[in-house]
Amino acid sequence: MDMLARPAQVADGPVIAAIYNQGIEDRVATFETELRTPAEVAALLAERLPTHPAVVVEGNGRVVGFAWTAPYSSRPCYAGIGEFSVYVDRTARGMGAGRLALAELVSECERRGFWKLTSRIFPDNRASLRLCAAAGFKEVGVHQRHARLDGVWRDVVIVERLLGEAVDGTPANCARP
Repeated sequence: MDMLARPAQVADGPVIAAIYNQGIEDRVATFETELRTPAEVAALLAERLPTHPAVVVEGNGRVVGFAWTAPYSSRPCYAGIGEFSVYVDRTARGMGAGRLALAELVSECERRGFWKLTSRIFPDNRASLRLCAAAGFKEVGVHQRHARLDGVWRDVVIVERLLGEAVDGTPANCARP
């Protein structure tokens, strides 16, 4: 499958919602349990895109995956940290869409001055852990019993990757340039 990554747009809300809802239904990638509507996802994109990038991956002319960032915290000193997620349509998993989406997201975050990306991944989601390791993310800890999913306590592995000036340890201001 030929794949191409591009910046996500608000108009991608319906297809992103459909792919995200697969992740909710599969119960392997998120604590969310209620499906998202296309309008909810479009509104989320409209709110976040000015400051937090998102990318979609197209394969054979249709969106087959996405990666996006969310604010890590509302505190100004954390403005350069993005919390990211990657989701791939069930029909395209294992074909490189996640790898391409994450690589493009990292590049865009660096371009925008982010100094760190982080995420929380279920320990049994081996595919996501492998994807992040291959993309240069490090496992830095585990939140034990972080939340319940369907009534069962779940741990999450914390991954992070330093970007830009944070990679070499150059002191940074506590706000994105």
